[in-house]
Amino acid sequence: MRVRKRDRANLSPAYGIEGERLLPWDALAAPFEGAWCVVRPGGESVAHEHHEHEIFIALAGRATLVVDGDAHEFAAGDIAHLPPGCTHRVVNDSAAEFEYYGIWWDTAMSERFITSQEAVR
Repeated sequence: MRVRKRDRANLSPAYGIEGERLLPWDALAAPFEGAWCVVRPGGESVAHEHHEHEIFIALAGRATLVVDGDAHEFAAGDIAHLPPGCTHRVVNDSAAEFEYYGIWWDTAMSERFITSQEAVR
């Protein structure tokens, strides 16, 4: 068992916000990748889309999740699924930081995971 701690010293800019890529992780073979993300008060991510499936898990604070032009309240404890091809961004219009964990995957990641597990057997 291994625990990997979040470390604010490792945050770096990406998509207009700050984050720490937590997967891939050398000690873990997984069919997905992920990042811990922090949106500062008044900040927002760059609107973007991609081919991967994605899940956002809100960890702390509240923000607005804008998906294909529709705004949705998004707060600690909430989970959102973002289908491939949707344009999305996170807007923090509160006075506190908003933190979430993003997890994404696609067919190629799944296939690499299956192949790696078959090689171990």
